[in-house]
This record gives sequence, structure tokens and C-alpha cells, in this order.
Amino acid sequence: MREIQDLDTVELILEAQGIFDAIRGTRVIDAGTMRALQQSGNYVTGYFDDGRMVGASVAFFGLPDDRTMHSHITALLPEFRGRGWGRELKEHQRQWALSRGVGNVTWTFDPLIARNARFYLGVLGARVTEYAVNQYGIFGGGDAGDESDRLDVKWALADLAPTPAGDDVEATLEIPDDVEQLRDADPVAAHEWRMKVRREMAVLQGRGLRIGGFDAARGYLFVRA
Repeated sequence: MREIQDLDTVELILEAQGIFDAIRGTRVIDAGTMRALQQSGNYVTGYFDDGRMVGASVAFFGLPDDRTMHSHITALLPEFRGRGWGRELKEHQRQWALSRGVGNVTWTFDPLIARNARFYLGVLGARVTEYAVNQYGIFGGGDAGDESDRLDVKWALADLAPTPAGDDVEATLEIPDDVEQLRDADPVAAHEWRMKVRREMAVLQGRGLRIGGFDAARGYLFVRA
């Protein structure tokens, strides 16, 4: 039996910290911060399968006038991905936010990770708002010591973005099928992809184009801004 519940005890918070550490390979948020966010009314939840925590999510409110919430991290253990459970967790976050008057949820993700691009843009209907170069500096974890370029996205909870129609797509930008595996096997090649995508993103944006979606075969789909 699967369920999503608030992490309202120290023991659950510590368990979630362990899951995040295992998935990211580095400390992305500590238990004390999660506990403070939870106690001040923010979104701190766990995803459970037959009583075992297999994922978790942390988000916090933005400026009141903006009616936004920033999703700091949402993650499932690798062996539980590909089952639609990530979508269930994000939909829970969406409904939780809507019930509290939040209209938009923002977050960032690595533009080289295809599975995230497919999920966020193609499944959830989030919109890319900016490409940020080396947003968090160089650190370990998911970037494996490379520069941490990110796409900023906004998820308009009552206005999900559709996949652009074929005639609207003016350019595409390919990325690796599995950059995480490539980083392990050939970090130099992975860095070359980082630089290539960074350059081409700048060129396409300079042409007045923006990311309108993602396709597994073609990569990022660019439309007229």
C-alpha cells in the first residue's frame, strides 16, 4: 500500500535526510532545516510503500504577494522510479499548494538530465523561465564535480503548459540519453556536453526562441518567444 504523509517527527525527518543523501551523493538539506520548515507550515512529506519510506519532498513558501512555493527537492529511490509514483508525489504537492492559495511552484533542474526534462516539461506541464550558468557552483553529488548549470521552471498549477505543436517548433537541442551514466564512465565527455548545451542554449535564446517542451527523440523543443 502506498501513501504520502507529513514528516512530523524527528525520526521521519532523519529518514528522509538519509534518502536524499543516498540519492544525491551529497547533503542537499539537513534534518534541522527540514524540521524547521515542517514546523513553520511548509511542505515536508514522505512517500511510503508498505510502510517503508521510498521518497520524499521538501518545498517552502515564497513571497506572499507572488502566491508561489519553491520545491527544493523531490526524489524517489532509483528502484522505485518509472512507475508513475513521482507523478503521484508531485500531484500531491500540487493539490496541497492549491488548497493553501498557492498558484505557482518553482524549482530548478539540470538541463542535461533527460528523464527530468521529460517529466517536468512533458508530463507535469511546467514552463522553463531561465537558463542559469553554474547556479550553485562546482560541487559533488549529481553534477559529479562539474559546473551546475540549471533550468529554472515555473509550474502554473491551474494552467499547465501543453507540448508545442509540430509547426510551432523552430529548433531542437539534443542532450544525452543518460548523462548520469556518462559522468561515471567518461566525465570529460559529460563536461563537453555541458559546454555544448550551454553554448547552443545561448545561441537559440539570442535568436528570440524559448524552450517550449521536450521530446525523447529530439531533445528540447524551441518555439518563438
